[in-house]
Amino acid sequence: MNAATSFIPTKSPYLARTSVNLTVVAETFGTWAATKGGLKKSYTMVTDYGPGHDFEAGFSKAFKAAGGEIVGSVRFPVANPDFAAFVQRAKDLNPESIMIFIPGGAQPAALGKAFAERGLDLTKTKVLGSGETTAEQALKSMGDAGLGIITGWHYDYTSKDPRNVAFVKAFNELNGRNPDFFSIGGYDGMHLIYETLKKTGGKTDADSLIAAAKGMKWDSPRGPMSIDPDTRDVVQTVYIRRVEKVGGELINVPFDKVENAKLMK
Repeated sequence: MNAATSFIPTKSPYLARTSVNLTVVAETFGTWAATKGGLKKSYTMVTDYGPGHDFEAGFSKAFKAAGGEIVGSVRFPVANPDFAAFVQRAKDLNPESIMIFIPGGAQPAALGKAFAERGLDLTKTKVLGSGETTAEQALKSMGDAGLGIITGWHYDYTSKDPRNVAFVKAFNELNGRNPDFFSIGGYDGMHLIYETLKKTGGKTDADSLIAAAKGMKWDSPRGPMSIDPDTRDVVQTVYIRRVEKVGGELINVPFDKVENAKLMK
């Protein structure tokens, strides 16, 4: 319901994922950047741990397969307080775009500060990232330094889909805040459990439940989704968003999407 590292469903035949596969997002985003995004060169900056490696490898593979070129790369520590040196190194190369992956929390604000201090012009150098980079709290910390960042992600609480509007309302009533991608992973995880139990007639043995989960399809607040019967991984829409200021608030505004996103062959 939460974990996003690509290999996780392969570790047991009784696992099904309802969160997100970061490699799928990265590959989808890399292909989009080189084909529809009009970008031909990119520099990659990622946090040095499993999810960062997944995003770096997936984006690079797809970007290059679609005709793009990776002009450089860097990995930084997980608990990194200052990105100034890393941003300067990227800026010195004057890349057409920079692809970043960092965990949520304090990291996005520190990265946004480094962009501003080093004078990185986001209108000239496109900054790309995963959804964690521009999550609600990250944008509040980052401020206007986040304007223009383009991300590929599977969920945002601002979606106007009626199912999501109802979900956000109920979530706020219960928790006093907006849902995030962790929230939707849990919500859809419980939906999958409920529907598999209905399908098995209440049988709870592992073989019955996982057989029922394979190929399951439903309409989530995040959009249409399913469980791939072969990989037991989530199949869903990846939304391409840009950070804009709407009504004085920084939000992710979707302007394109890729449906039924899966791992590249």
